[in-house]
Amino acid sequence: MTTSTVQAGSVVAVLALFAAASGVCAQPAPHARLEAPAAAAMNDILTYLRRQNSTGFIVIRDGETVIDEAWPAPQGDRAFANLTYGLTAGGILLEDVASQQKSFIAVLAGVAVDKNLLEVDAPVSRYLGEGWSKAAADQEAKIRVIDILTMSSGLDEQFAYVAPAGSVFFYNTPVYAITKGILAASTGQSLEAITQDWLTTPLGMSQTAWRKRPAALASVGNATGLVTTPQDIALFGLMILDHGLAADGSRVISQDQLDALFQPSETNPAYGRLWWLNGGDHVISAQGARSDGPLIPTAPSDLVGAFGALDRRLYVVPSRRLVVVRTGAAAVDRNFDQELWRRLSDVLD
Repeated sequence: MTTSTVQAGSVVAVLALFAAASGVCAQPAPHARLEAPAAAAMNDILTYLRRQNSTGFIVIRDGETVIDEAWPAPQGDRAFANLTYGLTAGGILLEDVASQQKSFIAVLAGVAVDKNLLEVDAPVSRYLGEGWSKAAADQEAKIRVIDILTMSSGLDEQFAYVAPAGSVFFYNTPVYAITKGILAASTGQSLEAITQDWLTTPLGMSQTAWRKRPAALASVGNATGLVTTPQDIALFGLMILDHGLAADGSRVISQDQLDALFQPSETNPAYGRLWWLNGGDHVISAQGARSDGPLIPTAPSDLVGAFGALDRRLYVVPSRRLVVVRTGAAAVDRNFDQELWRRLSDVLD
């Protein structure tokens, strides 16, 4: 699938639904009455998304763009402003995807494994040298790359030892950020170079790049943000959906390494290798709260997600051939994922 295929059909699909609802068709089709509920569902989800401070929303089902909508950026939201970088030449808002970047890094790590440049079961010290943490030497030596990728390093946000590696899930952005150094050390190239060579160029993600974050975000412990557009995120999601293949059929990541990303970790069934997973029997959230049941009860059980602050979302659902992208400021609804999927199911069913 090409970039033009991703963008094609969105206007037609949406306008057709609204035309059926408003009666603008000169010769309504015999099944017009059946289209009215779909038009109402479409109106409901788009209204909901607009009210939830969304700036972009894309839905691609089985290769067809069902929705491709954009809204103006919210004004006066400092958190959102710190994650924006102006507009593309085509007028599309460029946004730092926040912690969604973790899932992009996970794919790059998988490609590095494919190229025999990285071993995830190796200790981190093989790539960064000894003393990269504040743990004792024997404790640090037991922290593997896979422990960083599954948020189970056993370190706190100051890199101090709190638990044996691999024993506890703790969503730790500062420790995650060393994966960028691991990739650079293992490949002998910069993060920017491998991202371009291995990911953005093969996928046609022409609006995606790493950027230094503003001083206001210094406290998060992750100095660079991945800045992109909803359309580029959708291309990344399509590669995941298409078993690691780019639109031209070339392989970006092996099926084995792709599958490894979505294996539930031992410390959290709702988390794989820097990807969130639906369908488990319980969830440990990024804030550390444990709850029974799946990550998003209203969504398909095989959903995998790249999630970022301010409710930045990429959902991929293999069973329904779906890629869904949402960008914007933080949603007002505390149950945003659940409510979004309830409405989206009405559109797609």
